[in-house]
Amino acid sequence: MSPAGGEAPVFDGVRVLEVAQWTFAPAAAAVLADFGASVIKIEDPVTGDPQRGLASSGVVPAVNGVNIVTAQTNRGKRSLGLNLRDPRGRELLMELVDRSDVFVTNFRGPARRRLGFDEDTVRARNPRIVYARATGQGPRGEDTDKGGYDFTSYWMRGGIASALTAPDADRPLPQPPAFGDKAGAMNLAFGIAAALFRRERTGEGALVDVSLLGTALWQHSSAILYSWGLEREFPVQSGRSANPIARGYRTADGRWIALMMIESDRWWPDLCRNVDRPELIDDERFADAKARTANYDACVAELEAVFAARTLADWRTRLAGFSAPWEVLRTMQETADDPQVTANGYAVPVDHDGTDVRLMSAPVQFDERVPSLTRAPEHAEHSEQVLLELGYDWPEILELKDAEVL
Repeated sequence: MSPAGGEAPVFDGVRVLEVAQWTFAPAAAAVLADFGASVIKIEDPVTGDPQRGLASSGVVPAVNGVNIVTAQTNRGKRSLGLNLRDPRGRELLMELVDRSDVFVTNFRGPARRRLGFDEDTVRARNPRIVYARATGQGPRGEDTDKGGYDFTSYWMRGGIASALTAPDADRPLPQPPAFGDKAGAMNLAFGIAAALFRRERTGEGALVDVSLLGTALWQHSSAILYSWGLEREFPVQSGRSANPIARGYRTADGRWIALMMIESDRWWPDLCRNVDRPELIDDERFADAKARTANYDACVAELEAVFAARTLADWRTRLAGFSAPWEVLRTMQETADDPQVTANGYAVPVDHDGTDVRLMSAPVQFDERVPSLTRAPEHAEHSEQVLLELGYDWPEILELKDAEVL
């Protein structure tokens, strides 16, 4: 859905220059593009973003030849193939820096300096620019230039895998694809938006830093704080809490229903009635939250037997009017087809030259409008167009192509 009444998207007129690969930083730039920013993605003129090769190598799925990971991470951008190892390529990059509001990168420090787009060089060229760095471990410390993907810097080093892996497991719980990258991208997009807001107030540019490790610490902060306070590891993976109606229960057909009734005394009587066990209300073992905690195993056993007696379809019908917090554990395919996802525009069909690919929109909406998404660019698709906008003529462009700068 496009903005109604001629109102411009929130980042309309903002120019973003992305020199990045894979997912973390490119996904942040995609969020800015969702809300109207003009994003130019710089790619190697021969190999492109290495993420593009994952579909052809069978690592990620493709739909009618469309790399859906690249489509998700790079929608709404233009692609310029530029050889940054050539001085002329670096000068072209600086010409784009001159007219950009935001510079986004996830290259490590030594590579940024070697290729001439480190923060000092870029900000000296354009003092008003917002320079955003996406890193693995943060901009300071001995590991600042250590490489890392979200599996290493976020999932493993950030303690999330440890919290979710059972003590007797054969190996750490695997991370869902790009799990930390997508969380870090939203943090980076927020940091860029905040820096642009400050620039509107003060005229000053900014250096914005977001790391995968810092993102993990923020997302994982409650369990880490509990561990500090308890002086032992907080047992996230056990699923056990002090409250028997704040956990999952298996149905007769092997599905799961999650109860999250933190206000235990408020919901216990209605729960007992909705599951056809009103006699449990007056059972002294379960009279109040304190009693249910003291008799946790007995209470859980009663509820396990109750939920195991009926199928998920039965429970959906029986609990349909129950206003307490409960939900079904859905598969990923069920989540994609959830009517709420469709109704709210969280998954948007995007035309990729005749192939419809559903992409997940950014989880932010303004004025109840779904962001208008457009397809990701082909590798170096807009190289000539961008140079024409910079004032180059066709003979100059052809000369740069012959010299393998473009």
